[in-house]
Amino acid sequence: MRIVLSRKGFDSVAGGCPSPIRDGRPIGLPIPTRDRSATRFADLGLGELVEALTRGAVTGSTLCHLDPDLERGAFGQTGAAQSHLANEGVREGDVFLFFGLFRELDPAARRPRFDPRGRPHHRLFGWLRIGRIVRLGADGSWARERLPELARHPHLGPGWNANNTLYLASPELGLAGTVLPGFGLARRASPRLRLSVEGGPPSLWAVPAWLDPSRGGVGMSYHRSAERWSEGRCRVVARGQEFVADAGERADALDWLLSTIAEMADG
Repeated sequence: MRIVLSRKGFDSVAGGCPSPIRDGRPIGLPIPTRDRSATRFADLGLGELVEALTRGAVTGSTLCHLDPDLERGAFGQTGAAQSHLANEGVREGDVFLFFGLFRELDPAARRPRFDPRGRPHHRLFGWLRIGRIVRLGADGSWARERLPELARHPHLGPGWNANNTLYLASPELGLAGTVLPGFGLARRASPRLRLSVEGGPPSLWAVPAWLDPSRGGVGMSYHRSAERWSEGRCRVVARGQEFVADAGERADALDWLLSTIAEMADG
């Protein structure tokens, strides 16, 4: 089994700020876009929030790339990132864990703003176990009739690379007899879901032993250099979307995955 750590949402480049943690719940903001979308931030009830956090650079009328859609269990990928997933052998049964840059809101502020005491950090905010892979092609419009519930998904339209692909979730996780759903959003900003080391930069992660090559772990794509790993720490690359860890049949990796998803589903 492959576990894919997939970077998504607002950051210093896309959107210009972290996604917020509001009332203890992470809100993964989809990135702004100018085309290939029929969804605006206002449609998601996020217009006032993004306008306040970006000081008007992004507004409720701004189009957004709502992907992954973890209300409906779908995730699209294309171009170099999709080629990387294919080259790493990602297939049905593998699991995406979505992470992004987050920061707490100031609970005392009348208008949304970030808490000056909080620091931006990476954290997990959702998951999807692949149940089906749909090769959409450069124009994914043909799939709208077959997947009407996803007709507004941005990858079900024209203007993409030829390898434009849609990953559909399994209804149930179906691992080790669990009754967890096959996809979903984290319901609370649990410390267990934080990736960044407390007090460090967002790019310095605390990692489990099964992942850490310096402790006998499997490592992950884009992080093959031994210099990035040391005693439960990993310095993650500045850019890149899909980090693939081939965990095989490791029981410790499965235990970690199940407890992580259970933490996200709890609430």
